[in-house]
Amino acid sequence: MLGLGIESTAHTFSCAIIEKKRNKGKILSDIRKIYRPANGEGIHPREASRHHIENCSSVLSESLTEAKITIKDLDIISYAAGPGLGPCLRVGAVVARSLASFYKIPIYPVNHAIGHIELGKLLTGASNPLVLLVSGGHTMLLAFLDKQWRVFGETLDITLGQLLDQFGRSLGFASPCGKNIEELASTSSNYVTLPYSVKGNDVSFSGLLSATKSVAKKNKIDACYSLQETAFAMISESVERALSFTRKKELMIVGGVAANKRLSEMLQDVCKRHGCKFFVVPLKYAGDCGSQICWTGILESKVKPGTLLKDTFVTQSWRLDSVVVNY
Repeated sequence: MLGLGIESTAHTFSCAIIEKKRNKGKILSDIRKIYRPANGEGIHPREASRHHIENCSSVLSESLTEAKITIKDLDIISYAAGPGLGPCLRVGAVVARSLASFYKIPIYPVNHAIGHIELGKLLTGASNPLVLLVSGGHTMLLAFLDKQWRVFGETLDITLGQLLDQFGRSLGFASPCGKNIEELASTSSNYVTLPYSVKGNDVSFSGLLSATKSVAKKNKIDACYSLQETAFAMISESVERALSFTRKKELMIVGGVAANKRLSEMLQDVCKRHGCKFFVVPLKYAGDCGSQICWTGILESKVKPGTLLKDTFVTQSWRLDSVVVNY
């Protein structure tokens, strides 16, 4: 089976093609074009959607060329239906609908967040993990039970990705800012005390953001280091409590912030204390990509036919714990 996945939830427009043989998937191509806002600014949905419109045809063409196939070879088409930025989501949906309609190919709307998890399981080999999903749009601790992902902890305000991006933009960086902050943090070891807010198994980052901005006025390098250490310690505490509660023997981290090496170091220490295997999605596929959408659509195609074109949709708010997973 050959599938095409289209990702367009935020700053990335991506097309990927995966070949499925038995229960294994092979990524044949994963092409991306990323909208880059000006320094100090975040994503402008209208500008990002314009970027996607201008680049969608070349990204699709390049993905087919790299995979050495034509559109007529495809068995299914999947697209990110949410959650995400409305103008950006609509671009991917229009491309997917147009191809599905013209070439008579089954179409599958996919939850972007579940895509992160399913691709992570494919690439790491994790089978029944506690999942830490950390990105610009999500900070969640999840475990699978009775055909749905159950939330064991999440952010009460902004996500970990938003924390890093908003602080980075205050320093003049362009989103996404995580890599810039990580580089600065690696040059310091001077910890400045910052607000630490874990409530039950949920976390709150808004107070931490405000306090770190004040510290950065005196020393931005120490501020980056202290921000990372505090935020990641909060996440690690929540993960450790969730591991104790669920008794899972696997922890998998997915999402764009999974690329942060310091976060992985702290979570590895947690896993050692609990005799738990640690899995982190490969750096290349940590961020948003078409592969996560394609593979999830392929999995869904095992248990249901494609969605009728009139029933395809996009939704900016679509919690992954509301999705029934039958495959």
